[in-house]
Amino acid sequence: MQLKHRPTDKQEHDPVTDRDEAKAKDAEPSKGRLKQSQYDKELERLHVELVKLQQWVVHKGLKVCIVFEGRDGAGKGGTIKAITERVSPRVFRVVALPAPTEREKSQMYVQRYLPHLPAAGEVVIFDRSWYNRAGVERVMGFCTEEMAQEFLRGVPLVERAILDSGVILLKYWLEVGHEEQTRRLEARIHDPRKVWKLSPMDIKSYSRWNDYSRARDDMFAATDTEFAPWHVARSDDKRRARLNIISHLLSKVPYREAPREKVKLPKRKINDHRESTHPVRYIEEKY
Repeated sequence: MQLKHRPTDKQEHDPVTDRDEAKAKDAEPSKGRLKQSQYDKELERLHVELVKLQQWVVHKGLKVCIVFEGRDGAGKGGTIKAITERVSPRVFRVVALPAPTEREKSQMYVQRYLPHLPAAGEVVIFDRSWYNRAGVERVMGFCTEEMAQEFLRGVPLVERAILDSGVILLKYWLEVGHEEQTRRLEARIHDPRKVWKLSPMDIKSYSRWNDYSRARDDMFAATDTEFAPWHVARSDDKRRARLNIISHLLSKVPYREAPREKVKLPKRKINDHRESTHPVRYIEEKY
């Protein structure tokens, strides 16, 4: 699979990423950034459809697993938030696992991810997943090259088993250009609301753009299968990326509007209620 993305780091040239850079100039549509008003209007429409999808998943007992991967700052968290902000957290569960414990390190690699797979009536979203081994662990030296290659050989078998169990599996890679990634990471340094998003690992990873490019290409070559393909979204424009991903997600999970009873609020009595004499502690109204 040939990935088409924005130019790579000018300070370090690499044949793989230089070819990508040349192709990107012709491959990308020339669109300006989406206006906030357009984004809000379309996102509202898509949120209605996500609620319909949620009700259908519950009604039919579907099992949906969505994997989000991409470089630091590619927009995974914002996309997941856009998907989940109008649906139930009891149906749409987000899984973002911390670093493995010593016990988990001794287990079969994918073992700690398996308990989080969806049961009937659930949509599970992995904010990074078992593909950590193909990306950050491989590039940053947390696993050996032999372990990474063993993972790449074995993961299609695991995903085949997941699909055979009745799970709908969707894998998304968010592709951000190197200049936009720099802008976003710098914003995390200077914006007090975003400082928690910038980890020491992000800083160490920043200089290894080409290493991540090669790891990504190896990952696609080994795991972009017909039964569990990778879906790539350009994410330099966050708003467009979110809308495109949600629209694609809705197209990949068959759903209809679930039947539901008409709701009418019943009458209630309030005229015989006695106000409590308990001294209620209201918060200070500063606004």
